[in-house]
Amino acid sequence: MDIKNKNVLVLGAAITGIPTAIELYNLGCNVVLNDYKPLSELEEYIHELDNMSIEVITGGHPLELAGNCDFVVISPGVPTDIPLVAEARKLGREVISEIELAYRMTKTPIAAITGTNGKTTTTALLGAIINESERKALITGNIGNPMITEVKNAKPEDLFVLEVSSFQLETTKYFKPKVSAILNITPDHLNRHKTLENYIAAKAKIFANQDQGDYTILNWDDPETRKLASQTKSKTLFFSRKEILSEGAYVEDGYMTISLNGKKERIIDVKDIYIPGKHNLENALAASLMAYCLDVEPRVIEKVLKEFKGVEHRIEYVCEIDGVIYYNDSKGTNPDSSIKALDTMTRPTILIAGGMDKGSSFDEFTSYFKDKVKALVLLGETKDKIEDAARRAGFNNIYKVSDLEEAVVKSKELASPGDCVLLSPACASWDMFKNYEERGRLFKDLVRRLRGAD
Repeated sequence: MDIKNKNVLVLGAAITGIPTAIELYNLGCNVVLNDYKPLSELEEYIHELDNMSIEVITGGHPLELAGNCDFVVISPGVPTDIPLVAEARKLGREVISEIELAYRMTKTPIAAITGTNGKTTTTALLGAIINESERKALITGNIGNPMITEVKNAKPEDLFVLEVSSFQLETTKYFKPKVSAILNITPDHLNRHKTLENYIAAKAKIFANQDQGDYTILNWDDPETRKLASQTKSKTLFFSRKEILSEGAYVEDGYMTISLNGKKERIIDVKDIYIPGKHNLENALAASLMAYCLDVEPRVIEKVLKEFKGVEHRIEYVCEIDGVIYYNDSKGTNPDSSIKALDTMTRPTILIAGGMDKGSSFDEFTSYFKDKVKALVLLGETKDKIEDAARRAGFNNIYKVSDLEEAVVKSKELASPGDCVLLSPACASWDMFKNYEERGRLFKDLVRRLRGAD
């Protein structure tokens, strides 16, 4: 893709926009960076553009920007229905995501993973398996650095291992992974996508351009995901935690098993997989099947499954204080994800939840509290909504607090030896934090302060 001297509008600063603007500038483009936030809220990011002739326009989305560019690169956090995007499209300007741009600029094959839950763990696990196989994995997308920053470092024999969100996928056009996976689909981001159908359609773009030489991996146990097989043009395989399949990855006689092209191989006794929980078994099945499709030896997959310890902010052990174990599950950004976290808890649980409202229902989430949750500590803009759902479910031991520090202190008061405290918000972090990572790091800092650690 020859983009030298092109006029490019980058919509949205911060995590994706700034690196995209820098890479485009280094490639010889004339770049305008635009963000709705005022400059005062972006200063910690904008300083990276010092000494670069990149025009920065903040505090709104002026419509005239659409007519002054050749194409638009839109950051995941910017809604696609704003008037500036509509104006750009009306004028025939292409509006693409950063991963679409990066895809057009690389010859390196891609393994891409999406789904409502489990994306980060599965992406990190697949990356670890690929790296153990002595092929270099560039683990990026919605995890780590933006893909565009790694294009210059990627060789044709390497592999991009991407976590991709619905926000990133909805503005792709030619994006084509060698292997794609959709792990599961439950209602999420409905404040952005409006309907579940729109959300599913965005997820399905991960395989839209794949052909018979590619692989699409789907979750047999998830009805919405299984139905997508009717839309694929690639070699489509399933993984299942619950059923034995004629082809794909499944559990048979207690062993993870993969059947493909008439060959059946036992990979590992599921009891030997290091990361716990039914949801992590599904993540391991998906990552292992993807790796197998990429010609990784079963012994390599087995070795990594025995050693991989999971990812930060996903049911992450923090410490034990006075017989109480603290877990950081800040990555639990929707009800289904937090249900999975609760399912792994074996102790009476003090649950810290609440955050930004993404339009989710919390009724199913709160129905899991019986016999699991000892007390519920709520914060953020959804605290009243979650409280109402909990009381409808007959759960009344509820405490509302103003911030995370107060939540940690209250949880310590409520917990007894033998209990655990779980931060699993079931909500996005953006009402109080920049991202779930910041929320998780603060939680860990606050917990460690409880025991007098630095």
